[in-house]
Amino acid sequence: MKSVEEQLALIKRGADELLVESELIEKLKRGSPLRIKAGFDPTAPDLHLGHTVLINKLRQFQELGHHVIFLIGDFTGMIGDPSGKSATRPPLTRDQVLDNAETYKTQVFKILDPEKTEVAFNSTWMDQLTPADFIRLASQYTVARMLERDDFSKRYSSNQPIAVHEFLYPLVQGYDSVALRADIELGGTDQKFNLLMGRELQRAYGQEAQSILTMPLLEGLDGVKKMSKSLGNYIGIQEPPGVMYSKLVSIPDSLMWRYFELLSFRGMDEITSFRQDVEAGANPRDIKIKLAEEIVARFHGEEAAATAHRAAGNRMKDGELPEEIPDVDVVSAQDLPVAAVLNRAGLVKNSAAARDLLSAGSVKVDGQQVDKDFIFKAGSTYICQAGKKAFARIHIKAE
Repeated sequence: MKSVEEQLALIKRGADELLVESELIEKLKRGSPLRIKAGFDPTAPDLHLGHTVLINKLRQFQELGHHVIFLIGDFTGMIGDPSGKSATRPPLTRDQVLDNAETYKTQVFKILDPEKTEVAFNSTWMDQLTPADFIRLASQYTVARMLERDDFSKRYSSNQPIAVHEFLYPLVQGYDSVALRADIELGGTDQKFNLLMGRELQRAYGQEAQSILTMPLLEGLDGVKKMSKSLGNYIGIQEPPGVMYSKLVSIPDSLMWRYFELLSFRGMDEITSFRQDVEAGANPRDIKIKLAEEIVARFHGEEAAATAHRAAGNRMKDGELPEEIPDVDVVSAQDLPVAAVLNRAGLVKNSAAARDLLSAGSVKVDGQQVDKDFIFKAGSTYICQAGKKAFARIHIKAE
């Protein structure tokens, strides 16, 4: 294993918070592999690059020689994670959860070493708990403490309903750490309450408390809001290589170093060298190409990455993106039909011209051909092409 100092430097790369660092140092000093846990609820069948921030960190722990547990929350997925939600989240059926879980396993092994990864399902132990066990688990925390959580507090103060089963979610996630005897748990910054629950429950069950590493929520293509499929600002890891490449090359320059730190496996010294090159006058696009090739190769292979790069040399012909894409704000607090957006964004002369292009199949959104029924969601960002030469990164903003 690397020295404690070297391990700590890699562990903290890109992290938002490490709790408690002194405890983790003591664990690392023991010189034996630690049990690293990260849980994922299979609420959708496909992952995007925002999800991979945690998975990339798990890979780094693997490279350091630690034992990684990729926990699929098939039990918690049927509860529905209330983190950051302003309303009760509908639970999924077991069949939905299991179908999504199978796709997760194939996707994560594009990043993790399957030979070094333990895949666990929390239904394995949760299904074994008796009603008495659940009562004991629920007795470990008070309603007052639950309501300290920001999303619960806001919903309670605004008279929004909170279902009792939502209080079970952080308790079950915390109990997962007990069942797995986790030494470290990873999660997004929005998961801090649940991660701390794991520490408390481990102490209650006579275990050493896990350390916590929170990772930032990756911004989407708009550079503002977190990456989300519902916001349309995402890069899916199963998207075609050309689409993935084009999206990565088109990210705002201000987002480039954030993506390098959280998504690239290059060393920080090399990334620092890239930054110095840009500061010295290098074209930022040339650096983004390096990131795009690396990410596309990770999920589609070296040949696909090379093909995507070659195709970029003939973008206009192949319907891919030009080097410079103007940013256009379309003000609307409501969802808008595609024809209206193209017109208001100045990509067409009028709505009739927009309809003609749509009928001819000459309009693409995020690299995919769309028809007249496509809807732009308020608060989202899209890369649009109308015809052969009209391109824009369109932000649907409320004001």
